[in-house]
Amino acid sequence: MSKKLYVGNLNYATTEDTLKNVFASYGEIVSAVVIKDRDTQQSKGFGFVELADDAAAERAIAELGGREIDGRRVRVNVAEERQNRGPRNFNRRDFRSDRGASGGDFRRGGRDGGFAPSHDSSY
Repeated sequence: MSKKLYVGNLNYATTEDTLKNVFASYGEIVSAVVIKDRDTQQSKGFGFVELADDAAAERAIAELGGREIDGRRVRVNVAEERQNRGPRNFNRRDFRSDRGASGGDFRRGGRDGGFAPSHDSSY
């Protein structure tokens, strides 16, 4: 059965081919991926390598953890299942603060220091 490994503290220049070359000596590689920012396509500094054999994966963990790859000492561990973070809500109105000093009317602070402007024209 295959085992997926987390590889952390990667140099931003490290490629998937580099990971494949480093891990190839431990066994058959099922997949190798460097995680990238979706907007900039720059590496986030970590990736995953999936090896076909559990024993090969354990050897890779033991021998590659702390080893330098592209000038950085990497961390190699068994990858953990990603936890479900639940639905993400980007509707900013749900994140309003009622603590004041964030603008708005006199009851919540705001630019006039919490004082209502006088509408009395007798001044």
